[in-house]
Amino acid sequence: MDLLDKLNWRYAAKAMTGEKVSEEKIARILEAARLAPTSSGLQPFEIIVVKNQAIKEAIRPIAWNQSMITDCSHLLVFAAWDTYTEERINKMFDLTNEIRGFKNEGWEAYRQKLLSFYPQQDAEENFNHAAKQAYIAFSAAIIAAAYEEVDSTPIEGFEPEAVDKILGLREKGLRSTVLLPIGYRDTEKDWLVNLVKVRKSTEDLVTVIE
Repeated sequence: MDLLDKLNWRYAAKAMTGEKVSEEKIARILEAARLAPTSSGLQPFEIIVVKNQAIKEAIRPIAWNQSMITDCSHLLVFAAWDTYTEERINKMFDLTNEIRGFKNEGWEAYRQKLLSFYPQQDAEENFNHAAKQAYIAFSAAIIAAAYEEVDSTPIEGFEPEAVDKILGLREKGLRSTVLLPIGYRDTEKDWLVNLVKVRKSTEDLVTVIE
């Protein structure tokens, strides 16, 4: 299957078998998320990969009791920075300079621009911006999973503060934004598996301005 075929194949699985996804496939899904674009290249989030069944069991009741939480192979938790700080911004700019092996005057000027803006901004506004960046990587992970012919289920229906407490995220300056169970669909239990995918037509979705 090519990519579009696989995107037509994928859907938000409502039941999973518990079968384990190979670590090689998980690594490629995570790499796709790592390579996703983010504003100013700051990557203001982390991905927590939950394999521990007891932790999955603890999260399920605060995620609308959705079975995919416990029946998935790996539960990915996308956690955004709680705010932008000088330390966090400088760390990413320094990393860029280290990897590229040189300093660029324009890039350094841009660093100062961000340093003069984000740390002075309201923390909640910064978190909301960081969360949007996490969603870009989240989307890349969904597409990569489909490419690997692995199922996934985007989940926003959960209690972020409770998940943060279970995973100790606030102590790390992180806040959970969205969950992504990864696994294999249970075709016998999933009511959605045989239903036709419904999307807007291209004409209703896309406006072309010549």
